[in-house]
Amino acid sequence: MRDARTVRVLGLDPGLRNTGWGVIDVLGNKLTHVADGVVHSDDTDDLARRLVALYDGIEEIIRTWTPDEAAVEETFVNKNPVSTLKLGQARGIAMLAPARAGIPVSEYPPNLVKKSVVGAGHADKTQVQHMIKILLPGFKLTKADAADALAVAVCHAHHAATRTKVGGIMAGAAR
Repeated sequence: MRDARTVRVLGLDPGLRNTGWGVIDVLGNKLTHVADGVVHSDDTDDLARRLVALYDGIEEIIRTWTPDEAAVEETFVNKNPVSTLKLGQARGIAMLAPARAGIPVSEYPPNLVKKSVVGAGHADKTQVQHMIKILLPGFKLTKADAADALAVAVCHAHHAATRTKVGGIMAGAAR
């Protein structure tokens, strides 16, 4: 049973073949790794079936881990417009599943995720993975997509805490 003050965050790194997911608990400035993994779709299925597989997988994660908030990495534009469109559709599913469950969803650009975790917006995947291991003791890297999703969750935790502090300061100043 988690502390009532704990906020559980689901981070999602959307992809049509592999959507990484990671769940962390946030209590003040303490971050705790809860779970992570990857939702797969079969690339021999048609697009609609693949999107259903992603939706069903994310829905199951939500049922199992009961997050309070979700964070999704924004799509960057590829050189291939067809790939970008398919990634956008997977991202839509990553946003839809938590929203349908009544969970607030935030979005973060890849450079902000990297800057929040590593301190540099152009960090490479290895640097992000290394920092996730440091920030979330107990995390064992098995899939890069899961580490990326945890980075999105950590980014959200940092920025949500900042919004809360600023909101509290602004509310106090208004009194």
